Amino acid sequence: MKKITLTAICFFLLLGSYLQAQSNQVLWYNKPAQYFEESLVLGNGKMGASVFGGVDSDKIFLNDATLWSGEPVDANMNPEAYKNIPAIREALKNEEYKLADQLNRKLQGKYSESYAPLGTLFLNFKNSGTPTKYYRELNIANAVSRVEYEINGVKFTREYFVSYPDKVMVIKLTCSKKGALNFDVKFESLLKHRVYATDKTLTAKGYAPLRTRPNYLGDAADAVVFDENKGTRFSSLAEIKSADGTVTINDSSLVFKNGTEAVVFVSVATSFNGFDKNPVTNGLNDGQIATGQLYKAFSKQYPVLKNAHLLDYQKFFNRVNLNLGATTAPNLPTDERLKRYAEGKEDKNLEVLYFQYGRYLLISSSRTPGVPANLQGIWNPYIRPPWSSNYTTNINAEENYWLAENTNLSEMHLPLLSFIKNLSVTGKITAKTFYGVNGWVTCHNSDIWAMSNPVGDFGSGDPVWANWNMGGAWLSTHLWEHYQFTQDKNFLKNDAYNIMRGAAQFCLEWMVEDKDGKLITSPSTSPENKYINAAGYHGATFYGGTADLAMIRACLTQAVEASKILNVDEDFRMKLESALDRLLPYRIGKKGNLQEWYYDWADEDPQHRHQSHLFGLFPGNQITHASTPELANACRKTLEIKGDETTGWSKGWRINLWARLGDGNHAYKMFRELLKYVDPDGVKTSYSRGGGTYPNLFDAHPPFQIDGNFGGAAAVAEMLVQSHTGTIELLPALPDDWKSGHFDGLKVRGGAVVSAIWDLGVLKTFTIKANVNNQFIVLIPKTWDSKKIAELKLKTIEIRDNKLYITLKANQTITLKQ
Repeated sequence: MKKITLTAICFFLLLGSYLQAQSNQVLWYNKPAQYFEESLVLGNGKMGASVFGGVDSDKIFLNDATLWSGEPVDANMNPEAYKNIPAIREALKNEEYKLADQLNRKLQGKYSESYAPLGTLFLNFKNSGTPTKYYRELNIANAVSRVEYEINGVKFTREYFVSYPDKVMVIKLTCSKKGALNFDVKFESLLKHRVYATDKTLTAKGYAPLRTRPNYLGDAADAVVFDENKGTRFSSLAEIKSADGTVTINDSSLVFKNGTEAVVFVSVATSFNGFDKNPVTNGLNDGQIATGQLYKAFSKQYPVLKNAHLLDYQKFFNRVNLNLGATTAPNLPTDERLKRYAEGKEDKNLEVLYFQYGRYLLISSSRTPGVPANLQGIWNPYIRPPWSSNYTTNINAEENYWLAENTNLSEMHLPLLSFIKNLSVTGKITAKTFYGVNGWVTCHNSDIWAMSNPVGDFGSGDPVWANWNMGGAWLSTHLWEHYQFTQDKNFLKNDAYNIMRGAAQFCLEWMVEDKDGKLITSPSTSPENKYINAAGYHGATFYGGTADLAMIRACLTQAVEASKILNVDEDFRMKLESALDRLLPYRIGKKGNLQEWYYDWADEDPQHRHQSHLFGLFPGNQITHASTPELANACRKTLEIKGDETTGWSKGWRINLWARLGDGNHAYKMFRELLKYVDPDGVKTSYSRGGGTYPNLFDAHPPFQIDGNFGGAAAVAEMLVQSHTGTIELLPALPDDWKSGHFDGLKVRGGAVVSAIWDLGVLKTFTIKANVNNQFIVLIPKTWDSKKIAELKLKTIEIRDNKLYITLKANQTITLKQ
C-alpha cells in the first residue's frame, strides 16, 4: 500500500511539473492557423514558408527572398535634381520654410519596388471524421514545425523544415494505420504563372510584376503591372516520395493514395542574378536550379536530410543560452500565454522564448548575400505588401540587424553588409545627380535593386518622409560594428573601409556652415516628424537636424578610426577630424529634452514614434552617462515626453534606449508591453489593437513588421551586457523582475563572448572567452571586492580605476567569481 501511495505521489508531482513547465523553445497551439499572423514560419535564409497546419487542407505560403517586382534601377533618373539645392538653401536661410518644403519636392525620384509572394502550396486530405487531440508547434531549437491529430482513432502527423544545406522544404507525413494516408498537392500564385504535372513532379513557372506601386498609394489601374517579357522569373517544384503509397498526376496536382508515410519535397528558385543584372536577359536559369535542388535532395533519405538541417541550424542557434529564473506560469498554448502575460502575470520562459525567437527569425531570413531581411523578413503573402515590404533605411532595415552581433549571429549580418556595397554603387550616382557631391548616399527606401534615390514619385511625396538622405551614414555604422565585434581586419580592409570612406565623403561635402561657422546639413529632415516653428508653420524641411548630425558624427568618427587601424588615408582622415571639431554640438531644449530641431521648436506630435535624434545614445555611443551625463539626462527627458505608447518597432528601439540609460525597470516595463497580445489583422475587433505581438509572436506594428521582433531581442541582450564604451559592463540594466538567472554566449566588442550567473540581482560569476588575441576591459561590479581579485595574482589581469584589464589569447577563457 505504501508503494502504491508513493507511486501515486510521484505521478502527481510529475503531472504538476508538466502543467507548470511551459517551454522557452516551443510555440504551440491547439488549433490550426486561420490567419497569416497565426501561421508558423520556417526559412533557410532564402526560401520562406508560412505553415497553417490545417486538417482538411494545409495551406503553406511560399516565398523566395530574391523574388521582387522590377528590374535594375536607372540611378540617373533625375540627372539635374541637384540644381535645385541652392534655391532650397536660400529659402531656408531666409526662414521661408513653406517654400523650402515645396522646393524640396524637386529632389525626389521613383518609389521602390515590392517584395513579391511566390505562391501557396496546398495539401488537401481525404479524411472523413472529426479531428481530436490536435496539436501544432514550432520548435525553434531545431527549426522544425509539427502537426498531429487523430481522426477515427488514426493518428496523423506532419513534420516540416526548410533546409539550408539541401535548399528545399521537406514535409514528412505519417499515419498510424496502414494505407490511411491520402492527399493531393496543389499550387496557386498571385503572380502570373502556369502549373502542370509531368513525371510525378508538380511544376509552377511564373514571373513577378515589372512594377508594383506602394500599397499606401491606394488602388489604381496601374498599381501592379506585369510584362511577360520582363520581370524576375520563378520556378516552384514539388514531388512526393513514398515506400508504400501510389503517386499519380493530373493536369495541375499530385495525388497520393493508400499510403502510411510520405515525404513531400518543395524546391523554388528565381532568375535574380544580382542587383545590376536584368533578370530576363542576364538572369539565372531558375528552372534548372530548382530541378537540381529537388533531385539532389530527393535522392537522400529523410533522416539524412533532417540531420544535415539540424547540424547546420543548431551551430548558430545553440551559441546563446538564456535563463531568467524560476517560473510558475502554466503550460498554455502560445496565444493564451500572450493573453495571460498581457494581464501582468509572470512568464519568464515566454520572455526567453521571445528573445530566442528573434534569433530564430534572423537565422531563418538572412543568409542570402546582397539580400538582407526586409520589413517582413522573408514571409509575405501580399502582392502589395505593407510599405512594399522593402528596406526602409531611416530605422527599420538597421533595427533588423541590431541583434546580429550581440546575440552571436555575425554571419547573419553579412547579407546586409554586402547589400550596403550594392547601395554604394547606385548611391554614387544619386550623390552626384540629386546632391551634387561625391561619395555615395542612400535615402529613405530601397529594394533588392539597391535603389538609392529619395522617393516621392518625382514630387508627389511629402518631404517629411520622402526626402531623408542619411541612409548611407547610418548603414555605414553597421560595417564598423561588424568589425568591432569580430575584429576581422581583412573585412575592414577589403570590404568595409572604402564604403565607409565613401559615406563619409558624402557627408563631408554635403554639409555647409551655419551663421556661427558650425557645420550642419541643409536641407535637412528628421525622419517622419514635423516641427512647429515660431510663426506657427508645421513643416518638415529645415537645416541642422540633430539626427543628421548624430549619424554624421558616427560615420566620420568611425571612418577616422578605421583609417588609423589600417594606416591609410592620413590626409582624408585629417579632413574628417577637422570637420568633427566643427560639427554643431548637441543642445538641450527649454524642457530639458535633447533638441531635435536647429531651433528649440515644438513637435507637431510630441509622442511621435520616431526618436531619430537620440541616435547618439543608441545605436550610437556618443552619449553616455559616464561621458556626457547632461545629454544622457536630456535623452531621458525626451523619452519621458514621448511616453511609452508607440508602435512595435518604435517600442523595440525605446527599450534599447532605456537600457543604455541603465534603467532596467523601465526597459522591462516596455518589453512587457511589446509582448501585448494583438489579434490577427483578419480579426476585425477592437480587442488589444495597436503595437504588440501577434499569436505567432510576429511583431505587430501593426501590421506585421519584423523589426520589432529583432529590436526587442537585441534589447534583452543590451539589458544584460553592454560594451559600446570600450568597457564591458555586466547586467547594466537588469530589472528587478529578473532576480536570478544566467546567460551564455552573448558577444561583446573586442572579439569575445561572455557568460554570467546572477542571484538576487547580484552578479556571482562571469566568463570571458576570447575569439581573438585582445585585451578586454571589464567594469568591476559594485558588489565585488577588487582586493580579492588582486589576491588571485592572475597574470592575465590588471586592476586600474575600478576596471579589470584582462589580456587573453584567441580561444582562451577566464572565469571569475564573487
